[in-house]
Amino acid sequence: MAKKLFLDNKDLGLLILRVGLGLSYLLGHGFLKLKGGTETWTHIGSNMSNLGITFAPAFWGLCAALGESLGGLLLMTGILFRPACLLLAFIMIIAILSGLKDGIDFYNWAWPAEMLVVMVALFICGPGKYSLKYR
Repeated sequence: MAKKLFLDNKDLGLLILRVGLGLSYLLGHGFLKLKGGTETWTHIGSNMSNLGITFAPAFWGLCAALGESLGGLLLMTGILFRPACLLLAFIMIIAILSGLKDGIDFYNWAWPAEMLVVMVALFICGPGKYSLKYR
């Protein structure tokens, strides 16, 4: 019975994961960064210097905040799911590089690295049948 329950509900598990992570990105990360305004965007956008991009840090910070907000919303709904996973994975790569620039302190880059792995895994799995795209 338990085996059937777990085998038949992988799409339910994906839904729970998508909604939980989507809310986290939308409200816990993206919205807070959007609400922070230009000063926050400039601080976040300055991390693009890790890629050699030093112009318009406020623009890049706003892009990150919008990307996390929109990416979270797309994760929850399952619409444009794989592009959303790629966008969030890219943001996590920048966050990892930002954490590593101050030295190899595990706590500076661990969470973005974990989320990068999750985004790659979700990219491979897809949104599951409980998504608006599936309908």
